[in-house]
Amino acid sequence: MPVAKAQPGKQLINGNDHTLIMIDHQSQMSFATKSIDATVLRNNAALVSKAAREFNVPTILTTVAAKSFSGPIYEEIQSVFPEQEPIDRTTMNTWEDQRIADRVNEIGKGRIVLAGLWTSVCIVGPALSALDQGFEVFVITDASGDITEEAHERAVQRMVQAGARPITSLQYLLELQRDWARGETYDQTVKTSIEHGGAYGLGLIYAKQMFNASEGH
Repeated sequence: MPVAKAQPGKQLINGNDHTLIMIDHQSQMSFATKSIDATVLRNNAALVSKAAREFNVPTILTTVAAKSFSGPIYEEIQSVFPEQEPIDRTTMNTWEDQRIADRVNEIGKGRIVLAGLWTSVCIVGPALSALDQGFEVFVITDASGDITEEAHERAVQRMVQAGARPITSLQYLLELQRDWARGETYDQTVKTSIEHGGAYGLGLIYAKQMFNASEGH
């Protein structure tokens, strides 16, 4: 019989073991994105950005033809990383840009977390490429989107079949926190959840205002 130990499983992510790459969250790409509402998408992109910032996750921002065609990266992302200039590419597959490879190697993490537009192009390309090269890959599916639900779902299926692991934006934040007694990040995790966690955030507001409740006891 296996022995139970009060410690996290190796498949769980933490702030020290991965690089987050946010790809092509731009206006032109968003106009044709129909698998997810644009307001929800922007909210989730903000949630992921704030989670990464809070837990000091090395983050790469990248765009395609930002000045000539697709527009700037979402302000919800750029405002969280004001010091970072997104890497602007011509390649549809982010992984084929040498600057991205150099940055990933410089950061030196064996896990890659991806989010962006469109799932079937901008996420499938780097996901499959990184998997081929021995990286573990996670895809934040609700901070990504495509021109149809069919396109998004088939892309996610394809990546999962190749070994990628799908997660969601709120799951990403809460998996990084993982223990409400972790006081150094508790307040910001709750704040981000209230701002961007939808009904869960409303529940936090209610519990704290009505009962002064605290998850960390």
